[in-house]
Amino acid sequence: MENAVGAHLLGTLAPAEHAVTYWRDGADEVDFVVARGLDVWAIEVKSGRSGKVGGLRAFLERYPGARGLIVGGPGIPLGEFFGRPAGAWLVG
Repeated sequence: MENAVGAHLLGTLAPAEHAVTYWRDGADEVDFVVARGLDVWAIEVKSGRSGKVGGLRAFLERYPGARGLIVGGPGIPLGEFFGRPAGAWLVG
């Protein structure tokens, strides 16, 4: 599921405006980090109902100006996420 979300991000975001990477610090990780100018979003992909978002929490503590987004599981339903361009979810 992470690959599909990544493909959707890369396929629908303007590469000249957005940088798409990931973040890892020890055991903490975030599946995708999207930056546009000074705006940063940390995106965690959940394929099941697991609510474990320790990496997302750690990222947001380290970068308090960033916004978090959960796709799948307890977050945005996958069908809804894929039904819109990724930029529609990256709002202030």
